[in-house]
This record gives sequence, C-alpha cells and structure tokens, in this order.
Amino acid sequence: MVPPGWVRGPGPPAHPAQSRPGATPAPPTRRDRRAAGPVVSPPVRLVLASASPARLATLRSAGFAPDVVVSDVDEAAALEAAPGDAGPADQVLLLSRAKARDVARRDTARDALVVGCDSMLELDGAVHGKPADAAEAVARWRRMRGRSGVLHTGHWIVDTRGPEARETGGVSSTTVHFADLSDAEITAYVATGEPLAVAGAFTVDGLGGPFVRRVEGDHHGVVGISLPLLRELLGELGVQVTDLWRG
Repeated sequence: MVPPGWVRGPGPPAHPAQSRPGATPAPPTRRDRRAAGPVVSPPVRLVLASASPARLATLRSAGFAPDVVVSDVDEAAALEAAPGDAGPADQVLLLSRAKARDVARRDTARDALVVGCDSMLELDGAVHGKPADAAEAVARWRRMRGRSGVLHTGHWIVDTRGPEARETGGVSSTTVHFADLSDAEITAYVATGEPLAVAGAFTVDGLGGPFVRRVEGDHHGVVGISLPLLRELLGELGVQVTDLWRG
C-alpha cells in the first residue's frame, strides 16, 4: 500500500535480454530473488490414527489441524501376538505402532506424518484398557479409589513423505493419584457412561477430573497424547513442532 502523499514511481527497467522479442529470458538476479520473497516449504500434514476426541482436542488446542483416519487394528489379536514378557509400556507401544502402520499404508495417509497412540492403566501389576461394561467399571473404581496407578500412553509416528517410510516411537508414563470416592460417587460417575469410553475408566479433562487428586508426569499423556513427547519424536524425524502449527 502506498502511504498518503506518496507517488508510486516506475518499476526497475527490464533486463535487456527480456526487452527483445524472442530473446531468452535471463536468469533472475539476486535482487530479483529477494523481491520474489522467501521460498515457502509445503505444509507438513499430520494424520491422527485414532478416533479419540480427547486426543484430537489436545492437538487442536496446541495449534495442530490433523486429519483423522481411524485404524482397523484388532487390538486383542495384536496383544496375543506380543511376546509373553511384554510389560505395560511394551504393550501400548506395540498397539500404537500397529495403528500408525495400518493407517500409513492407506492412500489417505500419503505424504504425511501418521501418529498412532494407545493408553492403558497399570494397577497392581495388571493393565487395564476400556471397561467391558458398567459392572467392570464399578469394580475397577472400587479398587482404584484412594490409590495410585500409572497411565502408560504409547506413541508411534510413521513418516510417509519420502520414498521409504521412516518411523519412531516412545511411551509417556504418568502416575495418577485417585481420590477416595464413595460408592455413591462411583455409581453416579459410571452412570454417565464416560468411564466406559476411556482407558483406565477415568478422564482427567472431563467428568472424572474431580476424582484425580494429582498426577506426577505429563498430564497430556493422561488425556491421551503427550505433547512434549510428540515434539521429541518429531525432532527425531527432522520436523519442528512449529512446522505443524496451522497457518
């Protein structure tokens, strides 16, 4: 925009070779390249291989605009194929890898970074995903109340942008301290249906928030995707987290 009172002058003279009809255009000068502005790299596309609304909301609140492509992995079958000595962290990493790889093979995930995640709660040496029904959710909360468990969230990224896919992964583990709920509170909470839809039968960012006294570790990992770990994994693939900010 020309400031008030200013008059736009004539532009720079054309290059002599460009002023003659039929002449071969001269290569751009350094001044020409500066005037054209910086070279803009194509945007990096992120694909979330998960149907979790909490993971999607976490990524969006952090400035990302991921596409969602849900995997078709049979989690029970995948765990049956795991080594017998696979611990909780190994299991969530295995499942997150299976989900990311499943989506990365699809045409909708070409030239993108595909992120798969999986979460489980470790309590008394056993791991727990989503409760099968309300009765299981009530029983689990009666064991959890007033105690602590470890929420493990596996992360796996497959980079499909090159001729050969690259991948990396890691696990976020956070200790969660639960409030000592009454039977009435447990019944009311399970009746909302929320515990049936999430790993460990609780949320920290929803109706279950008042029942979590504190966490030791990254609370994003408890929600479903650890933003600090995601940043580290992206860095291993040569991508800055700021490259994925929308706009």
